[in-house]
Amino acid sequence: MRDAATWFGNYSRDHQNPTNQLIHWICVPAITWTVVAFVWLIPVPQWLGKPGFWAVFAMFLAFCFYYFRLSRVIGLAMAGAFVALALFTDMLYREIGITGLTKLAIGVFVLAWIGQFVGHRIEGRRPSFFTDLQYLLIGPAWLMSKALGRFGVSY
Repeated sequence: MRDAATWFGNYSRDHQNPTNQLIHWICVPAITWTVVAFVWLIPVPQWLGKPGFWAVFAMFLAFCFYYFRLSRVIGLAMAGAFVALALFTDMLYREIGITGLTKLAIGVFVLAWIGQFVGHRIEGRRPSFFTDLQYLLIGPAWLMSKALGRFGVSY
């Protein structure tokens, strides 16, 4: 596994344009939430737990087997983000139900991906995940590293 500095350096090279970076600050978290929401909607057998079990399980796996191994600091920060996403998704699930959550997640997903591709069109570079699908996981971690850096925390 490549180290965080290598992943983030490569990702940064594809994200130099300030407009593309701003679009990523909006769209990457939105896409990350939609993935959580879609997995949240997978039916859970009653004996296994409550709605959202599969999403929590997937976030736990991402934390254990990817983010924490990439960087302990990034991993812990992503765990915090995952908790926030789970709480937000659960609140929406309770408030607007399965149909509402499905429609909202689809709409956000489509708009956020349109935004991503517009940003890369402005950038003049293909999205990083076209070269390696792991960049779909690196995008949120890269933003987290930037956010932590604003508070003087290095990964």
